[in-house]
Amino acid sequence: MDALNLYHQTTLACSKLITQKYSTSFSLGIRVMDQKLHGPIYGIYGFVRFADEIVDTFHHKDKKYLLDKFREDTYEAIDQKISMNPVLHSFQIVVHQYGIEKELIDAFLDSMAMDLDFSLYNDSKYKQYIYGSAEVVGLMCLKVFCEGNQEEYERLKSPACKLGSAFQKVNFLRDIKSDYEERGRVYFPEVDYKTFNRTKKKEIEEDIQKDFDDAYEGIKRLPVGAKIGVKIAYLYYLNLFRKIKKLEPETITLRRVRIPNIKKLSLLLGIYFGSKLGLEE
Repeated sequence: MDALNLYHQTTLACSKLITQKYSTSFSLGIRVMDQKLHGPIYGIYGFVRFADEIVDTFHHKDKKYLLDKFREDTYEAIDQKISMNPVLHSFQIVVHQYGIEKELIDAFLDSMAMDLDFSLYNDSKYKQYIYGSAEVVGLMCLKVFCEGNQEEYERLKSPACKLGSAFQKVNFLRDIKSDYEERGRVYFPEVDYKTFNRTKKKEIEEDIQKDFDDAYEGIKRLPVGAKIGVKIAYLYYLNLFRKIKKLEPETITLRRVRIPNIKKLSLLLGIYFGSKLGLEE
């Protein structure tokens, strides 16, 4: 292996480490995908995770400066096809290899910037935020899964967006307490955190269920190498969603709902072996 390829592989390994440290569920899903998809998906996750970390975690720092610098460094890495930031270097490799459009990257970074300026979201801003923060991430991953097959990509775009939307909305419900108490945010339009009730919770849940239903139709049509891994992430979030649905609004405003790691592992094993035995679609 020459020195440049060694650098490529080292930066992708950094993005893999970030994924494993930050997300057990996505790590499990990626692990059962075709080996050739691992590096590119790690590269995407490392990029979006660090951008999200800027706006959600570094409260004692100048977040706007950090995010503006991250955006500037991202496009420099893409233009120059190299970066000494390993996360951005691994991401630019994926951008060039799979033709990820600037529009998707812009939309994602714009949504991250919205977290710096908005605490209450109306319907328009809510939809814009979900598109940029979640749906475009699904589209980036779909670019990798389709490996240059534009016809397949266009056919699966809508369900990929629905899957990202479902994941994000479940995150909003799961994190409603920390988003409000730690960051002063309420993402759901016309929701008052202090008077969050069953009616509003049910409306949100019906919307999420429709996203899950529409997304599943796309999962069934995914390329074989990606299908099992995406289905694991889908079922993890579906189980989390079902757990949240059983709880009263007051409960999710008091504590964060989790799926234990042993349950995540059982999902992985069940889907993986079910697929091998021909029991899964």
